[in-house]
Amino acid sequence: MDSTWLVLLSLALGLVVGAGFVAILYVAARRGAHAADVASPAVPDGVDQVIDALESAAIVLDPSNNVIKASPGALSIGLVWNQALVHPHLVDLVGRVRRTGEPITEECELARGPFGEANIHLSVRVARLGSRYILLLAEDRTESFRLEQVRRDFVANISHELKTPIGAVGLLAEALDSASEDPEQVRRFAHRLTEESQRLARITQDIIELSRLQAADALTDAEIVSVKQVITSAVDQNRVAAEARGIELAMRGDKRAEVYGDEALLVTAVHNLVSNAIQYSPAGSRVGIGVRIVDGVVEIAVTDQGEGIPEDDLDRVFERFFRVDQARSRHTGGTGLGLAIVKHAVQNHGGDIRVWSQPGRGSTFTIRLPEASHDAAVRPAIGETT
Repeated sequence: MDSTWLVLLSLALGLVVGAGFVAILYVAARRGAHAADVASPAVPDGVDQVIDALESAAIVLDPSNNVIKASPGALSIGLVWNQALVHPHLVDLVGRVRRTGEPITEECELARGPFGEANIHLSVRVARLGSRYILLLAEDRTESFRLEQVRRDFVANISHELKTPIGAVGLLAEALDSASEDPEQVRRFAHRLTEESQRLARITQDIIELSRLQAADALTDAEIVSVKQVITSAVDQNRVAAEARGIELAMRGDKRAEVYGDEALLVTAVHNLVSNAIQYSPAGSRVGIGVRIVDGVVEIAVTDQGEGIPEDDLDRVFERFFRVDQARSRHTGGTGLGLAIVKHAVQNHGGDIRVWSQPGRGSTFTIRLPEASHDAAVRPAIGETT
């Protein structure tokens, strides 16, 4: 009997010890799994796919602020480098969210990339992602800020451009009244008054033309237009100004080229380029107007022998009211809208315009338009840029 109890007691003790050992193993396994989970760089299920699909910048950070997931947008604008956030300000935002648990939304301006000099404008939102991670979303607002700056500049410039001739007209009218008994002074003031009124008329006409072009998505009554006729008309309009300064206007190239569009609008575009070339060329020099067809694209190039355009200004020459040489442009009566009109006229014809220039070597502006096909079935869609 005693031996039976001993056996039973041994079995009971064995079961208790085994159960305890199993419990210890279970707890150890749970702790190991938790430790592995803490150390794992994996993000919650589904977040990977969402971030990969985002066009905007998205970044997931672990408790040590290591970047464990970044969208292509975040990499393209330089927010992440070497698996870390580049900008201390963004690190500070992440730290504040981690401490308070409250999401933050902020507009900020940062350098593009770790070594970038150009700035980008971002709309940033930082929030918790589960209990461990931080999610940072950033929308690049740089282009919106640039367009807003262009709009403000346009309003300021147009106010100034109109104010100058209007003020001059008022002053000259008063001067005429004061000089009514001096015929010579009257003639001089009247001549100035005519010049200012013509300048005001040019500005007004250019603004109206530019507004009309920007409001039109495409040309509704496109016709086959002879490029030779367009250039001939544009050159004829500028011949007197060229002869007055001894500038030769030389036309060359393919005389058979044709495009679809509005002849009057294309004449205006080429006229503006030739007029600019004459204004910024030295007396006695040469302005070339060439035409060629390359792979179904008609290129109209206007080349001058002027002072050229600084590299920093090349991207801005088609902006409204932008002038490379403010003083000279005002002296020649330019409105600062000519190249903007050219750009929009060409875009409305499904083309584009390019500029090459080097200081001291002159400039070349090239209009590129789809070549016209006489087969109506394959006519290009006017208004679509090639």
